Amino acid sequence: MTARISYDAVEVGTELPSRSFPVTRATLVQYAGASGDFNPIHWNEKFAREVGLPDVIAHGMFTMAEAARVVTDWTGDPGAVVEYGVRFTKPVVVPNDDKGALIEVSGKVAALLDDRRVRVDLVAVCDGKKVLGMARAVVRLA
Repeated sequence: MTARISYDAVEVGTELPSRSFPVTRATLVQYAGASGDFNPIHWNEKFAREVGLPDVIAHGMFTMAEAARVVTDWTGDPGAVVEYGVRFTKPVVVPNDDKGALIEVSGKVAALLDDRRVRVDLVAVCDGKKVLGMARAVVRLA
């Protein structure tokens, strides 16, 4: 499958459609089951607080994956992503209520590269705080 977005149709500054991703305690349980990461900081409030966290936090790789969905949804082809990396700057705290947390992600084409590739810079925030730093994807476009 090839990315649906044409390299010729983008320029530096092109904005990707933003997305919001709700995260509840149930989401964390599902992710733990799928990933095999059952670290108690992701489900046990008492343990999370004992190790200095404000509450249960989302898995870093879950947060990273949700941010990447902005890029894969935009390209229409997850295989178009040839590089992806982030730095974890703040944890996504997930309260034990009906709302949970909300990760808000936006992206912008930051550079046109060779071989029909572009670099996309992402911004991921939760409760007004940046949760991922240096979030960048390199994508090969059609």
